[in-house]
Formats: sequence, C-alpha cells, structure tokens
Amino acid sequence: MRDAFHEDLDKISDDLVEMTRLAGSAMARATTALLDADIHLAEGVIAADHEIDQIRRELDDRSIDLLARQQPVATDLRMVVTAMRMSADLERMGDLARHVAKVARLRYPQSAIPPVLRANVLQMGQVAERIVAKAGSIIASKDIDAAVELERDDDEMDRLHREIFNQLMSGKWEFGTEAAVDATLVGRYYERFADHAVSVARRVVYLVTGEWHTEAELDGEE
Repeated sequence: MRDAFHEDLDKISDDLVEMTRLAGSAMARATTALLDADIHLAEGVIAADHEIDQIRRELDDRSIDLLARQQPVATDLRMVVTAMRMSADLERMGDLARHVAKVARLRYPQSAIPPVLRANVLQMGQVAERIVAKAGSIIASKDIDAAVELERDDDEMDRLHREIFNQLMSGKWEFGTEAAVDATLVGRYYERFADHAVSVARRVVYLVTGEWHTEAELDGEE
C-alpha cells in the first residue's frame, strides 16, 4: 500500500515537471510568434494550452484522492498540498504564454512589437525559458540553493520589465497608443510568468524545510 502511495507521489512530481516543460515550450513559441508575426505558431500555442490544463486537473484529482484514501502526514502531506498549489502556478504560466500568443494573433500580419523593443522582448522570452526550466529542475531535485538562484534570475526579468516602461515614458515614443498598450501588456505577461516560477521555487523550499522564508532569509541576511 505504501509503495503504491509513493508511486503516486512520484507521478505527481513528474506531472509538475512536465507542466514546466510545456509552459516553457509555450512561452518560447509565443515569443517567436510575437516577434515574427507568425500566426500559425500563435494559433498552435493557443490551441495547446489545454494540455497544461488537463495535467493540472488530473494532478489535482490524484492529490485529492490521496488525501482521502491515505490521510498523509508530515512531509507527505506537505508534498500533496504543495503540489496542488504549484500546479495552479504552472497552469497560470501556460495561460500567460497563451496571452502573449493572442497579442501576436491580434496584430497579425504586423508584429505587435516595434523595433525599439524587439531586443528587450527577446531577452524577456529567454529569461522566461531559463526560469521555468530551472523551476522544473528544482521540483525534481528539491534543491534549495537552486531555488534561491531562481529568485535572483527573477531580478533580471524585473529589470527588463522596467526598461519597457522607461521606453514608453521617455518622451521619444513614436509608435502610437496601440503599440504602447501591447508593449505594456506583453511586459506584464512575461513579468508575471517569472513571478509564478518564483512562487513554485518558494513552495519547494517550504516542502523541504516546512517553513516559509523570505528571499533575504534564504540568503542568510538579517
């Protein structure tokens, strides 16, 4: 009975890692669709979002079943409950990739991103891919040090997000209101994508230690 229980726990962990892979792939393709005005790629991202949603539903159903049948305690209980929270974060990351793809579709056949912001958005997409890949590794390895490092990676996304606003508020913006709205939304989608990955990393720290920590505490600061 306990062997079957731990097999179910392993399956839950595997599902979470698979969700990070799908969310990362979705955001990578959404970024390309956005920059290249690729309508087919955008449509593919939008259509594929149901895969992440389905994994979340199955994971949550399995978790609830385990809570009802096994009544886990201590670390096992934290694993089941925390997994359900992480699945919500990862499902939302898939939604944010879909939102980026929808902006690409909305502005087709033009690119929604003006030339002055293309390098910035490309970097945001790269940071998003790196962060979600690390989140998957952290889930699989339960590596607290890597969780702290991921929070630092999020600082880079925040910096890139601020740069978009600096461009919009510089007084030199010449691409109109529509492009400004698109840039504001897209920047927010990437920034929130990274925030959810940070949330996943913090939940892994809680899973391992049983305690919530601020970033400063994890770094050993007072």
